[in-house]
Amino acid sequence: MQVRNLSILVVCQLISTSGSIVVVMLGGIIGSDLATNKAFATLPLSMMVLAVAATTIPATMLMKRIGRRKGCTLASMTAVVALMLAVVALRYSSFPLYIIAVMLFGINMAFTQQYRYFAAESVETKYVPRAISLVLVGSIGAAFVGKELAIRGQHWIADIPFAGAFVVLAAMFVVQALLFFAMLPARDHQDVDKPVSERSLAEIACQPVFIVAVMGATCGYGLMTLVMTATPLSMHVNDGYSVEQVGNVIQAHVLGMYAPSLVAGFLIEKMGVLRLMFVGALGLLATSIIGLQGHSVLHYWWALLLLGIGWNFLFVGGTTMLTYTYSMAERFRAQAVNEFLIFGTSATASLLAGTVMYFFGWGTLMLIPIPLLIIICIALIIVRGNALLTHKSTANA
Repeated sequence: MQVRNLSILVVCQLISTSGSIVVVMLGGIIGSDLATNKAFATLPLSMMVLAVAATTIPATMLMKRIGRRKGCTLASMTAVVALMLAVVALRYSSFPLYIIAVMLFGINMAFTQQYRYFAAESVETKYVPRAISLVLVGSIGAAFVGKELAIRGQHWIADIPFAGAFVVLAAMFVVQALLFFAMLPARDHQDVDKPVSERSLAEIACQPVFIVAVMGATCGYGLMTLVMTATPLSMHVNDGYSVEQVGNVIQAHVLGMYAPSLVAGFLIEKMGVLRLMFVGALGLLATSIIGLQGHSVLHYWWALLLLGIGWNFLFVGGTTMLTYTYSMAERFRAQAVNEFLIFGTSATASLLAGTVMYFFGWGTLMLIPIPLLIIICIALIIVRGNALLTHKSTANA
């Protein structure tokens, strides 16, 4: 196990997630201030997620060519440029420039999503669930760092609200770029039970376990993006809650997203990846039920907390299940397909968030996840006897 790699990835995950929290938490608020039409308040966030989706395959292929370390370093510097461009956009109250800045930040996020694969490739196969969940633990600290940056940073630069948060984040991403230089190349841990020769992408993607793994992670990420993007808009713009109150809810959400990573890897080893993903789907269902009950801070708090927990179990579970379906030689293509589908769906969800909130409101938005979660539960039941999953359960026992 490459402890150095995992330690650095935890810190880098903290920095990247802090940046994402600030951008997401302030995205709808800043968008509402800068946009002439409030229906487009979440457009910057939607374009960011669209940029993530469009960059996932190029990011994966670039790292295959130049390595994960160099690719992630390049992405960190892209984030620095994006954040400073956002400061300029705020200075001149330019909505189009702010959209460009947030889109550029989305390019960095496409590389950030590869951290979990870097972690999985740095350990032996039996430790993959722990490595994936361990890296996500770095985001627990980000729940506090990101919130404080968003709240306090709005006053750090006179006459340019929120610009101070972006400047500090830019400095953090410079540190992140330097950290990647200290990482070791991932070792080639090849399972003896997986084929060494490369199969076609169609063969890999047609495996039932691959399909369900992608469905779980995609559904979890898409629904999380839909609700999380809409929450600041619903709370601050529609319901009149303060930025600090929104920050407390988003903080609870982020803790819900990443605190379960402390145990998710162990839970997969003990109860199996299917059961963990099923619990995740139920957590997301609980989000809709609570969200339909009212608009108090407590309703938002519990809904977003369970949204985070449900996302974690579906995302960590889906990523772990995905690693069962390909060999090391096939990993980049399989991962590229998975990332593209996840963030393509997230981009769509982000675009829908502002539109649904503007025309239909929070109640309608809470109804959207229910049928999708029912489908995920059915799919998990269908593959429960698949040989790939039963073999892994036996190997981890």
